[in-house]
Amino acid sequence: MIRLFFAGLAVLLSCLTASAEERDIQPILQEHQAAIAKSSRKTIGPAIDAIATSGSPKAQTVLETWAAKAMWMRKSDGAFFVGAKTENKTYQLTDFDSGEVVGTYPSKELKHLKPNSGVRAMIATALVMFQLSDPDKAKRQGALTSIQRDPSAVQLAPLRASIENEADAMLKAQKQRLERLLTIGYDLDIKARVAAIEEMSTDLSVDVRATLNPLVATTRSVAPGNVPEGLNIARVLVPGAEGFSKDEAYDLLVDKGLARAQVSSDGMRNSLVANIDGGRVGGVPVAQLDKDDARSRAYAALAETGRVPSLVTQTDIDATLAKHVFFESYAEPSVEVTTAANHALDSIGLKVGFNQTLDLTLDALSLASIYFLAAIGLAITFGVMGVINMAHGEFIMMGAYTGYVVQQIIPDHTVSIIVAIPLAFAVTFAAGVAMERLVIRWLYARPLETLLATFGISIALQQLAKNIFGTQARPLTAPGWLDGALVINDVVSISYIRIAIFILALTFLGVFLFIMKRTRLGLETRAVTQNPSMAASMGINPGKVNMLTFGLGSGIAGIAGVAIGLFAKVTSELGSDYIVQSFMTVVVGGVGNIWGTLAGAVMIGFFQKGIEWLNPSNTLAAQTYMIVFIIIFIQFRPRGIIALKGRAAGD
Repeated sequence: MIRLFFAGLAVLLSCLTASAEERDIQPILQEHQAAIAKSSRKTIGPAIDAIATSGSPKAQTVLETWAAKAMWMRKSDGAFFVGAKTENKTYQLTDFDSGEVVGTYPSKELKHLKPNSGVRAMIATALVMFQLSDPDKAKRQGALTSIQRDPSAVQLAPLRASIENEADAMLKAQKQRLERLLTIGYDLDIKARVAAIEEMSTDLSVDVRATLNPLVATTRSVAPGNVPEGLNIARVLVPGAEGFSKDEAYDLLVDKGLARAQVSSDGMRNSLVANIDGGRVGGVPVAQLDKDDARSRAYAALAETGRVPSLVTQTDIDATLAKHVFFESYAEPSVEVTTAANHALDSIGLKVGFNQTLDLTLDALSLASIYFLAAIGLAITFGVMGVINMAHGEFIMMGAYTGYVVQQIIPDHTVSIIVAIPLAFAVTFAAGVAMERLVIRWLYARPLETLLATFGISIALQQLAKNIFGTQARPLTAPGWLDGALVINDVVSISYIRIAIFILALTFLGVFLFIMKRTRLGLETRAVTQNPSMAASMGINPGKVNMLTFGLGSGIAGIAGVAIGLFAKVTSELGSDYIVQSFMTVVVGGVGNIWGTLAGAVMIGFFQKGIEWLNPSNTLAAQTYMIVFIIIFIQFRPRGIIALKGRAAGD
């Protein structure tokens, strides 16, 4: 640590005095000639440090030349040069300090320095000091990346020296932040480290926690009598207390060579077998050794004769434990630093927990928006019209495939999605109208027959999709502006596609409410749903209203298919993945109520994400538990979260 500190100090001083004093690099190279010529990772460190901290303006050139395997040593005097191959298969040598060509030599008079990957990595670390102030922005960024990947104490001084003159605002902010992290880990000034820890205690980034965690890492140890002085003690351990058993304490004593190891059952058995004499062991017949007390007597008899080590009794263990003190100590010697680090980690841990809850909430809302988008069409056909449409998922699938076909024709993904949304509505609206006219209209008020008929249609539509598009998943690519995610911090983020689906779900909620509350179709739909005979007597055509309503629900399902296809695999089974959740969303929320559908989607989304968080390795279990929960929920609230009131509820 002291060597690294002085090396860093030398670099800092060299940065301040480089303009006043120029030092030749060749004497430094000659001083470490043997190590450089050997280029062994085990011995090359001092030579690289000497070059990097020499203050010579040619230090960077030497290191870069060496790393590029372009440095040669002249065997006659051991001098080092930049070498370049000539047409005559000889090598032209250029002096590092003067930059002048000193001559051309055959390869037999030279030694080519070819550092291995380990040495090149050490050279690259040394070059970071120079690259931090390099005129090339890319090199400065690369140097910061290198420090972040492999930080060390020697990098702190040159990093600090480079901050003031950094012209790029973004790089300067990165340097300042990285300087704070290196200060926490490597500065010799305790007050500076504590101040840096307190400054970074509100930062939730992973690298901050990675810097603080080693400071509070503890090692469990033991000592005779009292706790040794000079250690940063985290806590004193009591054998037999919670979290530290007597067996663990005694094993620690054995590991430290402070107590005899206990004889294991296998060890005792092997010792007894090895000492069988005339059918007896220690005077105990072999036939009786199937019992623990007999084995213990036999072993004790052997121990008295010195043929085996004596047993360690519980009394011996207690007496030995009483003579020692057990403790956990920090590797970091400074009490002030570990105290500040613990406080910072506690504060960060609390914020991380809050942000994890926020992230889980956003995930649940995202999932709820997907379920709502998938179920909103079903809320019309099933919730409003009372038609059990098992082919609803296939309308979602048709919408996704429509988006795929449009993208094959229009390569611009933004334009293709804009075109695909209304086209998917038109295709599935037409399919829904055709299905209602040909099948559903003959099965109103006959739910079982409707279920069976639509189930058959769903199978037929799946097979048709397989025949047309095959069984392989088809890509539905999102526009470039939907790539990536909105990153709030290192804990909370949500993809732009999920945000777009959330906005789309809210948009269709508003559209649905507008249609049902503010348009003639909505008024007629509600009238036909509540009392078809009375609506017909008022001049409303129930058949036409049912056809348009069913088409509307199917069309919305098609748009949902385009949205879902942006992040899910577009296959013939796409709709099957959402049909069960769609029905559960409508039923749990309350049949016939759009607000209930929204509430059902939110409840199912939060419940599923909560279970996945408790058991992240098993998504299938989460869905199973969710179905069980819904079954139980319906037992207590059969009409859903928001039940219809009045005559419609009675129907």
